[in-house]
Amino acid sequence: MAVLALAAGTAPALAQVAGSTVVAVGHSVVELRQVASGWSAKKQILGHPVVNESGETVGKIDDVIVAPDGALSFAIVGAGGFLKLRRHDVAIPVGMLDVSQEDTVLLRGATREMIKALPAFEYAR
Repeated sequence: MAVLALAAGTAPALAQVAGSTVVAVGHSVVELRQVASGWSAKKQILGHPVVNESGETVGKIDDVIVAPDGALSFAIVGAGGFLKLRRHDVAIPVGMLDVSQEDTVLLRGATREMIKALPAFEYAR
């Protein structure tokens, strides 16, 4: 059984989950429910193919960039190549993406050639 150490003066929030008591250090049960029902980049966008209206795959979401104000600003899309050969990443503003489809991300008007022709995105060092 794991034991959690709490900072002095803090009271754990307790919740019953499948008959077990779960201690949530520093968070209320309401906050944990909000987190559990929130948006997850890993589950809802990362690794998903980017398609156009014709269903043609034009890339794959490899990363998301979070602006200093906490807003999602760009999706990094892997473009071209096979097994990462002759492939580059491009930055697409998240406002251009439609994530309402299950397991795919729609980029209206996109073509493979258009994505490949965009300037390559490089992370700051």
